[in-house]
Amino acid sequence: MSEAVSTPQTTPPAAIGLQALELWQVHYPKNVDHAAPLPVVPLFSLMDDAVAAYGTRPAIDFLGKKYTYAEIGALVDRAAAGLQRQGVGRGTKVGLFLPNCPYYTIFYFAILKAGGTVVNFNPLYAEKELEKQCLDSDTKMMVTLDLAVLYPKIKLLLDQGVLKHVIVCPFADALPFPKNFLFPLLKRRDRAQITMDARHIAYKTLIGGAAKPQPVAIDPKRDIAVLQYTGGTTGVPKGAMLSHSNLYCNAIQAVRWFPGIHYGQESVVGVLPFFHVFAMTAVQNLAIASGTEIIMLPRFDLNQTLELITKKKPTLMAGVPTIYTAMNNHKELAQYDLTSLRFGISGGAPLPVEVKQKFEGLTGCILVEGYGLTESSPIAFCNPLDGRVKAGSIGLPVPGTWPELRDLEDPTKRVPHGEKGELCLKGPQVMLGYWKRPEETEKVFVGEHLRTGDVGYMDDEGFVHLVDRIKDVVLCGGYNVYPRIVEEAIYQHESVQEVTVIGIPDDYRGETVKAFVVLKEGENLTAEGLIEFLTTRISPIEMPKKIEFRRELPKTMIGKLSKKELVAEERAKYEASKAQKG
Repeated sequence: MSEAVSTPQTTPPAAIGLQALELWQVHYPKNVDHAAPLPVVPLFSLMDDAVAAYGTRPAIDFLGKKYTYAEIGALVDRAAAGLQRQGVGRGTKVGLFLPNCPYYTIFYFAILKAGGTVVNFNPLYAEKELEKQCLDSDTKMMVTLDLAVLYPKIKLLLDQGVLKHVIVCPFADALPFPKNFLFPLLKRRDRAQITMDARHIAYKTLIGGAAKPQPVAIDPKRDIAVLQYTGGTTGVPKGAMLSHSNLYCNAIQAVRWFPGIHYGQESVVGVLPFFHVFAMTAVQNLAIASGTEIIMLPRFDLNQTLELITKKKPTLMAGVPTIYTAMNNHKELAQYDLTSLRFGISGGAPLPVEVKQKFEGLTGCILVEGYGLTESSPIAFCNPLDGRVKAGSIGLPVPGTWPELRDLEDPTKRVPHGEKGELCLKGPQVMLGYWKRPEETEKVFVGEHLRTGDVGYMDDEGFVHLVDRIKDVVLCGGYNVYPRIVEEAIYQHESVQEVTVIGIPDDYRGETVKAFVVLKEGENLTAEGLIEFLTTRISPIEMPKKIEFRRELPKTMIGKLSKKELVAEERAKYEASKAQKG
């Protein structure tokens, strides 16, 4: 029998009166139960339960090759048994160096069933980045594909002794007929040259033994299911320790937020990278928790994604704002049919209202903005599905999550209603801490609450509005300027496709505001024209003193606009200018 997480203050509103309720509780969606207990069970229970309930239903469609839940479940069990024969047990770190493909899902749950911990690696990492993360996480075994774009990096780590073993999965075997036969013949350059030895374990060999793994006693609240490394925007990447309970609960929290989901009948677009925490939970784990089919692509490609939606008719989608923007602005969008989509969630960055409304108009689906971070598994907030639209709002806390806005100078104190503060939250999805970094862990918690580093305020209906990251606030002549406010104003111009606003060094003001803008294709806009447009929308102190138009802007691995490259670029320019002046 599973334990259940009880959330604080779960007495029904009628019993305690509105005076004792938080504002967001008063306006909480009527069809979502914030106080319902969340089970405390191992994360691999998601797969076991899905196999039991939806065994004959499709689980994965990868480039046309389909697997049922029963088939995936059987492969998970065989891989888990094989991992145990290789010495994987409770707490063993096993890395996944994979793009989206069936092997990712199979090994994700197989590692957990064997008792191990999943360590996600970005397939785009350079060898030095891989080495650092392997050493920090104590990863000695890696799972990858027999592709030239991936394997050589892993081979270097094997030769250096950083890794002890690599499990090699044949990409061709994941493809449907006749692609599985044609790939080795027509794509020889894409295949890695591999000399199999004792350090290499063939996938077919691994799954060729026992059909079931030995049961492992898991403590869902304490055992680490996934070491998920942060993006490193504030320094050296840190491994967030996400427990079995953290990730299981977050999948259930996400499903409960969408009460209109038809269990065992939906299908979801799987183009966000599963090695990133957003897609890991909001696509893979949410899908498995609801018996949903995952229609996978190895990576996001705009035309391929539009063709997938038109042909496969998925009903659900998760993406970042840049994906929805790209779809909205496709020159030949009229030739695609996106009307099968019922629900969509956007995360990773603020969703401009104009992007949301245009996408909903094109598809007829409900697109809502969510919010989270690696340290919260990641989903913490989401806008409701009832049509309430509030520009710039991340919505309301998902079930079991308790937010507070804390004083920016003294995070032990809550700020009065309506004032800006640091968003802090607690809930069953909040991480155990940072791997091997007790001091960093201590800094990011205040009591039981996780400090998000985001500045925001709560409106009269309890909706939280973020104004910016604490580290991104521009200190301009003694005033705080929030880049998100400036970005939202610029997005209102019909010629603008993407924008990033940062603070740059300024000898007089300390910092000043600079905007980097990408225009829609065929559009013309000058800096003077944009400033004139902004005059009635933002204050003089918020007005960008510099505007630079670019063909593209830096993005993270999931397509989120990234500021750190631009900040570093501007800092280097400033230092070079100072040096030249003597």
